[in-house]
Amino acid sequence: MIDIVYASQQIGYPILTLLMAVPLLGAVGLMFLPKTNHGLIMRAATVIALIDFILVIPLAVNFDKSGPKMQFVERLNWVPSLGISYFIGVDGLSVLLVLLTPLLGLLAILSSWTAIKLRVKEYYVFLLFLQVGMLGVFVSLDFFLFYVFWEVMLVPMYFLIGVWGGPRKLYAAIKFFLYTLFGSVLMLIGILALYFKHFDLTGIYTFDILQIGNIVLPVVWQRILFWAFFIGFAIKVPMFPFHTWLPDAHVEAPTAGSVILAGILLKMGTYGFVRFNLPLFPEACEHYMWIVAFLAIVGIVYGALVAMIQPDMKKLVAYSSVSHLGFVMLGLFALNSYGISGGILQMINHGLSTGALFLVVGLIYERRHTRMIADFGGLSKQIPVYAALFMIVTLSSIGLPGLNGFVGEFLILVGAFKRNWVLALFATSGIVLGAAYMLWLYQRVMFGKLDKPENEKLKDLNKRELATLIPIIAFMFWIGLYPSYWLNFMDPSVEHLIQQMEMKKGTQVQMISDPPAAGELASPVNAMVASLPDEFAGGSIR
Repeated sequence: MIDIVYASQQIGYPILTLLMAVPLLGAVGLMFLPKTNHGLIMRAATVIALIDFILVIPLAVNFDKSGPKMQFVERLNWVPSLGISYFIGVDGLSVLLVLLTPLLGLLAILSSWTAIKLRVKEYYVFLLFLQVGMLGVFVSLDFFLFYVFWEVMLVPMYFLIGVWGGPRKLYAAIKFFLYTLFGSVLMLIGILALYFKHFDLTGIYTFDILQIGNIVLPVVWQRILFWAFFIGFAIKVPMFPFHTWLPDAHVEAPTAGSVILAGILLKMGTYGFVRFNLPLFPEACEHYMWIVAFLAIVGIVYGALVAMIQPDMKKLVAYSSVSHLGFVMLGLFALNSYGISGGILQMINHGLSTGALFLVVGLIYERRHTRMIADFGGLSKQIPVYAALFMIVTLSSIGLPGLNGFVGEFLILVGAFKRNWVLALFATSGIVLGAAYMLWLYQRVMFGKLDKPENEKLKDLNKRELATLIPIIAFMFWIGLYPSYWLNFMDPSVEHLIQQMEMKKGTQVQMISDPPAAGELASPVNAMVASLPDEFAGGSIR
């Protein structure tokens, strides 16, 4: 079993509950504000999101990076007769996603001040409720609680797309809801199967994720349940060929909805693979690795090629998500520390880079009310600050060294190469194609002649708009220039996950004790250097 540290021991107050309570109570409080006072509602929602972001800072500062233990744990019996409890906590596999959620939530609210004119109060209430559901998914250590938050998250996102979306908003919202609900039902069946199988092996009914994680399932059970969870998470990622709901949802959603969808919601799928599929079904993951890797590479290349021909900027960015998240899946199913660490870091990188791209597209859409690439050209002459920030975000998305995208892609490619060099070769083509469509987009929008009268009247970014982009850009440089700070959050947990998977492979059906203490395996970067021939390895990289 993984050691746990309760919040009262570590920080003295229930920080994870507070992180969810602030937006929840804030959303309830907004309901009592007069709906005609839009300014008050927007300021109140921004303050609530800012408080939540400030609250997450002690979580990062006090997080213990020395081991894989579950931290800031809170537990309360909910339905003891069924083994259901309010059990939450974070470790290195989830903490970065918990840190990212309040940041993007705040920036999404800040970006909406001038974009939303109708039903303003309801809009911000749904955004805050959505933040509660997303945080709940990442901190839940009880399967029942996890599923509740997973389903709760669907409702506000459905309304954000269906009420404040574009011309085809209802089609996109219903498609999003049905796809995700279908995957959720399969996942629920898998959860119940684990619940009853744990009772068969131990005589205990529990939804405790950590306890269930200590059993070794028969191979046939692993292979069946792998697909129940796989389909649910693959739809959410979304992996090829489950991706068809994503472009519609992105294009029709309001800017803030696209930011949250790309930055956080899609990561719920990749997080599910890390938290459940890899540790619970290691034999099945090994057995089906080539299928998942094939789908990931198809997604990488397909998403990039389709993005390249899009006339709509927002749709281009939407298809780029299919390609980038294919990289994440390839890293996770390389099934080694390099790939898994790179995949987790790339979840964060994609959230920052693609979230910023949707903000950039939304800013120009507010000014011109069009997203067609052909309607622009020469904007760098008219709005140079916007052009400069757009360039940084573009370079981050294509993985330029020194920015966040490079580190994650590099580790993923190393992990894929260690698994099989052919995987790395095909994945590299996605990087080349990604650079092609992003730079071509930038060239068509920013350079050339400023020959359209509407573009000659554009105004550059104001202070509020700068405030939505500059924090993301700061994190892009921080991760790109000092990646070890962020890798240190996850290294012990990734090492522990690898050890746990190795111990379960070939083990008879039983309960297992903890693998060897985390730290016996090197971090991905150090281990890579240590594996080099002596003439190349001059020392460890930290």
